Amino acid sequence: MATVAITGAARGIAFELARQHAERGDRVFALARDPAGAEALNALADASGGLISVHAMDVGDNASVASGAAGTGTDAIDVLYNVAGVTGKAEPQLDGIDWDDFDQSVEIMLKGPLRVLSAFLPRLSAGSKVINFSSQLGASTWPYGGYWPYAAVKAGLGRMMRSVAFDLRDRGIVVGIIHPGYVSTDMSGPGADITPQESAAAIIRLTDGWAIEETGEFYKWNGEKHAW
Repeated sequence: MATVAITGAARGIAFELARQHAERGDRVFALARDPAGAEALNALADASGGLISVHAMDVGDNASVASGAAGTGTDAIDVLYNVAGVTGKAEPQLDGIDWDDFDQSVEIMLKGPLRVLSAFLPRLSAGSKVINFSSQLGASTWPYGGYWPYAAVKAGLGRMMRSVAFDLRDRGIVVGIIHPGYVSTDMSGPGADITPQESAAAIIRLTDGWAIEETGEFYKWNGEKHAW
């Protein structure tokens, strides 16, 4: 049985990760910004026989991250999934940039994963895995415009976590960056390519086999390396 912590667990892929990990007998700390409003997640936890517990964590807030991590106890963490995110504005304008929107993206999707990793670091050891959700939009090979804050932050997340991976390698902690696919969630809408169930199942398989020799790599959900 693995012990797993998942941010953004109230919905989408993160919710599915919580469900599928518990289904195979893993202990899951499901971290959500607003647990009181996470009806589906609470129902899942209630039906899990104690395998899933729900904890408050706003990854954009230092105090909330520290409190949320502390609220999960002291058990060693085998897998930490940094999933929580926001979309930001899809079509920003140079003559009217919403800096608050940009700052929110930075706080949640760039600083947030580092905050969470730092908070759980004392509970990570050789063999632990930290899987950070990036996006194909963060790759220099993405051939479209739009989503400036989102793309910039995901690019920064990949480079930052690649550096973190090198710095934690001697401790045997695997740090990975992943593109989960174009998934039909609240963020992407119903016209996407794959379901959260399909994405989560593939990501769990990929995470299970992620070796220290591959730390810092950027993969697609299906196990293919993603060009930077």
